[in-house]
Amino acid sequence: MPETQAAPKAVRDPESFRDALDAWMKKQRPETPDLRVHDVDMPHATGFSNETVFFSVSWNSNGTSESERLVARIEPRDGGIFPIQTPAGDVSVGLQHRIMSAVAETGVAPIPPMHAYEPDPSVLGSPFFVMGFVDGAIPADVPRYSTHGFLAEEATPAERERMIWSGLDAMAAIDQLDGNQLDLDWLDASGAGKPVFQQQIDLYRAYTMDALAGREHPVMMQALDWLDANAPHDAPMGFSWGDARLGNMIWQDYRCAAVLDWEACALSPPDADIGWWVMFDRMSFDDMDARRLDGFPTREQMVAYWEERMGRSVAGGIHYWEVFAVMRFCAIFIRLSDRFLQAGFQDEASSTAVNNGVTEALARLLGIESA
Repeated sequence: MPETQAAPKAVRDPESFRDALDAWMKKQRPETPDLRVHDVDMPHATGFSNETVFFSVSWNSNGTSESERLVARIEPRDGGIFPIQTPAGDVSVGLQHRIMSAVAETGVAPIPPMHAYEPDPSVLGSPFFVMGFVDGAIPADVPRYSTHGFLAEEATPAERERMIWSGLDAMAAIDQLDGNQLDLDWLDASGAGKPVFQQQIDLYRAYTMDALAGREHPVMMQALDWLDANAPHDAPMGFSWGDARLGNMIWQDYRCAAVLDWEACALSPPDADIGWWVMFDRMSFDDMDARRLDGFPTREQMVAYWEERMGRSVAGGIHYWEVFAVMRFCAIFIRLSDRFLQAGFQDEASSTAVNNGVTEALARLLGIESA
């Protein structure tokens, strides 16, 4: 993965949130006036995704002390990084709260307990939502789980294999949902009740042109044209989680205990999810020259497992959806790199908006030159 993903993000003092969260939680639970917020903590995050604040609340109930661990996800100051599907989803944390609540109601996949969404930016500086804390392990992106951390250094081959199948089970369960089950008319990019896959390609083309702001990006342009020309028109429309990977799940005993990070969800062929999953697998091993961990199924085995769970083949073949995935990653990397530039982690000469490892991966998949 590109080195710029390791650039640190400025993390605010966790205690700066305590008083605001304390007042907000008291309003949310007026029946517990003695409630207090404490043990506020923030991870030293990388990248420019939502800020995460961990905190505890304690109160007395019939003479017994009660406590709960919670998590607040706060909208980035510059907004979400993925393309906005519809105006109803223009606030990333609002979109995530709405989707996660809907998926939780279906019971098909493990979702953290969902609490309130707060659209008022005056409380914490940006809109946010609160969910229950789910204990467990999360494979890291930096350093990558394929070379460091519990998955590389502690897990047995059997545990790694169990983890992959469990993750694919959760993903396939989500991918078998559809917009009607989730009442997702508000997420329909067509705006007319007729979502089609072409709208997703068009959305990313428009997003790319806007983010490039006149800069040249030949690989992205060729990828978008290739996706247009080779689109599997028989791909069944449905619902896509959008950011399907090991690092967006919480794991307990190498089984999926919670599915996180829904800001890239869309009404789309769910084949997009297995493409994104395969892309991250390739980037975590092949593109990093990392030895494949014992117990990890091959990509072909993972695709076959997803197909078995879905009861059909990947529409148009997995290559198409991996190209679509890397194109999407390449598109958001333009804006991500520009945020690194604005934050002072890069300068114009070192900008990775166009020339980066994701662009190189996309060029390799297409069999073209990357520069």
